[in-house]
Amino acid sequence: MIELPEATVLAAQINQTLKGKQVRHAIANASPHAFAWYTGDPATYSQQLAGAVIGEAAAYGNHIEIQAGDRLLVISTPVKYHSVDEKRPQKHQLLLDFEDGTAVSCTVQMWGVMLCLREGQDTGLPDYQIAKQKPSPLSDDFDRAYFDRLMGENTATLSAKEFLATKQRIPGLGNGVLQDILWMARIHPKWKLASLQADEVGQMYRAVKTVLRKMTECGGRDTERDLFGRPGGYKTVLSKKTLGSPCPTCGTIIKKEAYLGGQIYYCEGCQPK
Repeated sequence: MIELPEATVLAAQINQTLKGKQVRHAIANASPHAFAWYTGDPATYSQQLAGAVIGEAAAYGNHIEIQAGDRLLVISTPVKYHSVDEKRPQKHQLLLDFEDGTAVSCTVQMWGVMLCLREGQDTGLPDYQIAKQKPSPLSDDFDRAYFDRLMGENTATLSAKEFLATKQRIPGLGNGVLQDILWMARIHPKWKLASLQADEVGQMYRAVKTVLRKMTECGGRDTERDLFGRPGGYKTVLSKKTLGSPCPTCGTIIKKEAYLGGQIYYCEGCQPK
């Protein structure tokens, strides 16, 4: 599912491709999903959005914020563009048809929000609100001093995964992008922060900045798709695509195990337990 790099790429593509298009009608919740969330009754989305002109889009963490007339769309799912002659997907959780015959659809993978809000309306999404307030790791404000302050917030007993990918300490950094960050830092996801040496903390910080920047510049990860359905250009080192393959650095077979409600991928050669 999308995280910070993909949300950033999608927001930029929406600005280039959808800005100025007028919504003809919207369909929400056509394919009900247990973990798809809307604002109020999704049956009202077409009434709210019909005639709206798409404005600026921006990424906040793993959420995409899109101005649509006097409404604000907040989306945390993949967004797919459809040309005039392209067949629309049979299943979707949100479809916007535009006056020029093009469209976009959202399809929830694990979970996702597709909110349609009035200006100033509370989203009820703490993660989204936090992401709007905190500096993005892609920005200059997310510097080493800021990272060290995060490390000092009663985190000594946390594991590397808990620190980086939970509680929205770093908005948009989730379990997906986490894997390559810790591999580059040569830190196992289960290592406790209290056990890290000063140089390892520095490695973790540099990996957060470097890997997220590279993922974004490459158009997202190869496990996700952009607005036009193309896989991202960043080749993941640790992911479902590389499980069971040799590590490109040391040749150790990449492993997976369950941890903290999700999966972790790691190389025992580069990231010893």
